[in-house]
Amino acid sequence: MTSKVISIVLGGGQGSRLSPLTATRSKPAVPIGGKYRLVDIPISNCLHSGISRIFVLTQFNSASLNKHIKNTYHFSTFSTAFVDILAAEQTPTSGNWFQGTADAVRQSLHHLSVHEFDYVLILSGDQLYQMDFEEMINQHVALKADISIASIPVHVNDVPGFGILKTDDENNITSFIEKPKSGFENWVSEVSDEMKAQGRIYLASMGIYIFNRQVLYDLLQGNDATDFGKEIIPASIKTHKVVSFQYEGYWTDIGTIPSFFEANLGLTDDIPEFNLFGSKPIFTRARMLPPSKISGTHLEKSIISEGCIINAKEITHSLVGIRTRIGFDTTIESCYIMGEDEYQTLTQIEASKANGTPVMGIGDRCRIKNAIIDKNCCIGNDVIINCGDKLADGDYGTYAVQDGIVVVKKRSVIPDGTVI
Repeated sequence: MTSKVISIVLGGGQGSRLSPLTATRSKPAVPIGGKYRLVDIPISNCLHSGISRIFVLTQFNSASLNKHIKNTYHFSTFSTAFVDILAAEQTPTSGNWFQGTADAVRQSLHHLSVHEFDYVLILSGDQLYQMDFEEMINQHVALKADISIASIPVHVNDVPGFGILKTDDENNITSFIEKPKSGFENWVSEVSDEMKAQGRIYLASMGIYIFNRQVLYDLLQGNDATDFGKEIIPASIKTHKVVSFQYEGYWTDIGTIPSFFEANLGLTDDIPEFNLFGSKPIFTRARMLPPSKISGTHLEKSIISEGCIINAKEITHSLVGIRTRIGFDTTIESCYIMGEDEYQTLTQIEASKANGTPVMGIGDRCRIKNAIIDKNCCIGNDVIINCGDKLADGDYGTYAVQDGIVVVKKRSVIPDGTVI
């Protein structure tokens, strides 16, 4: 059945809530887990589910995403599989950028029409989860649905952040409301006993949809609605058979710096909710990196990616990305260090030292806590980050602060002795 499916991964807008991580890259290209990109999550879920024809829609800062897709997803010459970027473009019928999720798909329909398919799977590019889409597709076909929406039980405190739906005994969605702020007490749905015990009794849309081909074309063509959650889905419930596929595994929407930070540090748990070590790996770019070299460092509840050179004193509850260099007597606590795109040569390192400028990586005798260090940063010796009073939110040039988390911007240079 999955051979009849084409998948569309929505790259999102400017990603301002993930700023400054999205200042120079699109949201799906944001590094996650030390060696992956956010876009690898939905693509890997598709490939493990037998769905191998995938379009990624984007319009902001797409160069790094294009490069990642090009260098990562290669298929046999004789295969019909592909992962292609569809960037916003001017055409004779449209001169506008994507105005929303539905508008992005509408403007891309002509690219889909050259393929044979019966169903369209629409995914978000900024979520962390592991899901078998084949189960959802089989239910969609078995129930003879026009549209299927993946839903997940959430707690009452989370309701205002989601589209909330109600179903009948046959999983048909009878009503839908987008991000209600109040008056949703009667929207309780039937969930498993485990979910009830956790107080997760409301069904939220995960932003994962299956449309029958003709239904999608009929809804989008000749219609100026721009958003699935706010317009297309609520209207369709009255005119089409829309069903819920209830999912109770781990899922998180990585739309803000705090949620991004929490999701990454959660990977260091003894038994993480998102399993990187299972039988279905996350696919990403294959890099020919050496093993990491660690000397004299006490490691506790941390993940170290390939190609690192680490002489730190202690690294606790942290995730260290590829090619990271950390100097002597440095302590790292509750941090996500994204790593580097390339190694500095010995000549470059000596030149930096001679000029009194920090080399790429983290220097000696630093103390860093509750921070995200974006790629290719040069942090000098004796630098202290976030080890004092809680910092006020704001943008401070080379770094920004959100909810007590310091984000050192990509390629920033932090001089010796700096205290943040």
